[in-house]
Amino acid sequence: MGEQPIYTTRAHVFQIDPSTKKNWVPASRQSVTVSYFYDSSRNSYRIISVDGTKVIINSTITPNMTFTKTSQKFGQWADSRANTVFGLGFASEQLLSKFAEKFQEVKDAAKLARDKSQEKGETLSNHSQESGRETPSTNQASSINGTDDEKISIVTPEAAVLKSENERLKTAVEQSNTNAKKWETELQTLRENNARLVDALQESSANVESWKKQLSVCKEESDTLRQKIADLEAQCNEANQEKQKNAQLSIRVQELEAELQDKEQELENLRKQAEIIPQLMAECESIGTKLQAAETKNKELEGRISGLQTDIDDSRQKQGNMKGELKKFMDILDGKIDELHEFRQGLSKLDDQGFLCDEKR
Repeated sequence: MGEQPIYTTRAHVFQIDPSTKKNWVPASRQSVTVSYFYDSSRNSYRIISVDGTKVIINSTITPNMTFTKTSQKFGQWADSRANTVFGLGFASEQLLSKFAEKFQEVKDAAKLARDKSQEKGETLSNHSQESGRETPSTNQASSINGTDDEKISIVTPEAAVLKSENERLKTAVEQSNTNAKKWETELQTLRENNARLVDALQESSANVESWKKQLSVCKEESDTLRQKIADLEAQCNEANQEKQKNAQLSIRVQELEAELQDKEQELENLRKQAEIIPQLMAECESIGTKLQAAETKNKELEGRISGLQTDIDDSRQKQGNMKGELKKFMDILDGKIDELHEFRQGLSKLDDQGFLCDEKR
């Protein structure tokens, strides 16, 4: 299957300055992908990061490596084979914690793989030694039984198997010895690199202390700048309020100017009307004279009306008197008419009596 990625994250990559062994040098301009790879054929783990076409991290993880958190978002580890120290800056503390946990997990897996490889080498070595001790006793047992022909017919297949097994074990022992020498060389190299890395780590720790001091100074400066920014923002707010007030005053001035123009127009109209006032005064005087004459005539008419009202009252009184006398006259006339009617009736009766008397005669 080859190498397969088992964990991927993003971070800013740094390397220790090889000349000073103190300062960090950015290896990437921006955050890049950092991945753990596992090689099943070699049973090994690597951290790989590529910026464009440039490989900026190619670190094989060994059991002797240690990942150290130097701040809330920054961590580092030393690679003796690459003879450098890698640093990673993460966007959050959670990403740093996940990367550190994965580093420890991969480191434990590499240690387990190394232990298994050593156990396998020791087993092969012990097996080869036991086979070497058992071979003479087998040959001796075979020489005791039968004739030479019987020895050939019985011992030959077993001897061939033992010989091939012995050769294979010798090859394994030689390979194991070769690997042991190689591992001793690598172990010595690792020890030397470890010593250098310890020195670099101590220098890094000292740098961390200085960085902490610089960080505290930067924090103080940042607090001061934040206070200044807050003051400037307050001043900006006051300036904005003044601008708003000025804008409102400008609008008010425009409104007042418009009102002033209206008042000037009204004043101009009043001036034009003031020119007509003398004519109106003359007309008012003439109207007043006419009104006085009308009042005089009105008084005369009121006098006439009062006289006519008196005449009317007198005529009404006379008419009432005449009505009373007329009513009396009508009553007298009705009485006379009734008397005349009775008189006529009496005459008619007398005439009737006289006629009867004549007939009787």
